[in-house]
Amino acid sequence: MASSPTPTSVASSLALLGGTPVGEVTYSKFPIFNDRAIARVEQVLREGKAVGLGRFHSPEIAEAEETISRYHGGREVLACSSGHAALQGALAGLEICAGDEVITTPYTWGASTSCILHQNAVPIFVDVLRDTGLIDPDKIEAAITPRTKAILAVHLYGQPANLRRLREIADRHDLKLIEDGSQAHGAEIDGMRVGEVGDAAGFSCMGGKVLPTTEAGYLVTPDKSVFWKASMIGQHMGRSPEADFPDDLRPWVDSLVYTYRVTPLNAVLLTEQFGNLGGWIAERRRHAARLRERIAGARFVRLPNYETGVKPVYHLCSMTFDADAAGVTRDTFVAALKAEGLLAFGYVPSPIPDWPRLHWQDYRGPRVAWASTLEAAGVDYRNMDLPNCRWRVAHAIETRFDFVDPQDDSVDRMAEIILKVESQIEALREHEHRHGSADSARR
Repeated sequence: MASSPTPTSVASSLALLGGTPVGEVTYSKFPIFNDRAIARVEQVLREGKAVGLGRFHSPEIAEAEETISRYHGGREVLACSSGHAALQGALAGLEICAGDEVITTPYTWGASTSCILHQNAVPIFVDVLRDTGLIDPDKIEAAITPRTKAILAVHLYGQPANLRRLREIADRHDLKLIEDGSQAHGAEIDGMRVGEVGDAAGFSCMGGKVLPTTEAGYLVTPDKSVFWKASMIGQHMGRSPEADFPDDLRPWVDSLVYTYRVTPLNAVLLTEQFGNLGGWIAERRRHAARLRERIAGARFVRLPNYETGVKPVYHLCSMTFDADAAGVTRDTFVAALKAEGLLAFGYVPSPIPDWPRLHWQDYRGPRVAWASTLEAAGVDYRNMDLPNCRWRVAHAIETRFDFVDPQDDSVDRMAEIILKVESQIEALREHEHRHGSADSARR
């Protein structure tokens, strides 16, 4: 067992105040591409396989989709150019568009909302759980109207949303359930794997995700008709040359599509990276358990408490900070962590419904495609009552967590930094009193 932070580091002055920093928290290289993956990519390039028009044209794409399907229990798989492409494909495959309402979270990366907007559908935001930032199932039913067609849940930071509750609500109200698993490949809850409960799910596989390529994604669905309708909006000619393309859709095939194809190069990387995913996830979980143990005595910072059966994959490590007890703002505390050598930040800068480009009533910026849809729906996102979301925006601390090989020393240094800053909280309070919070300084 590694030792706790040394008395010297805990007692020394904060680096933010002129003291000696603990030292940078370092990471091994990630993403990792093994020799086989690199050799296969080289072969694709040498053979000039630059265009991916689907399985009929590219054996690399066929192999990738078969590999992903096996991982996801035999579901239909559509390889795409990005996670956003996969999510928009999911909505299109379920024929969600033209003013349909989709209940979703206000606390996430914007692509989880923009995929709804790009379908001319209407995002309806409900609050999140304070501890995790995941959509709160208890808030969903009050937001359902006759126009509601789906729930889009985001498995943020690699944490699985409450899929059992979400599925029950969707079924009770005859709604579709869409999962955004872009940060949560391999996460599980109650024995259910992310992506295998919804009517469709989208995953990102860009270079910073749990399963990284360069830039790619994929859709999974249990419904072959959803697969084909998703293909029709984002694949070359809807993949209609493939042998099992349904005849009833052929009259509607044309080239009015988004260019959401995956390249053969990234298809190869998708196939190869799935062979590493299990080991990478195990290391992320082991390091998270180590960090939890090391900061168990922290007064102001804590990791989420997960119920039995919840198995996150820690795309990012998300913690919450008790600003009231600490007597300083989250931003000042984060500034002190960064000065000591820990990359710390708030991932979500503000609730999505606060963003001006959604405020059709008084927006004066460059024209956006969704303004007329939101106006026709009569939605007003300004000053929404989202107390837990707003609390998390002000109190959450995220940090990179790409610990996919043994990096115990880095995790121990992370804990040492957190505990050092906590031990000097009185000095930090005085600093903030004199100079204002880091957030105030930015404004």
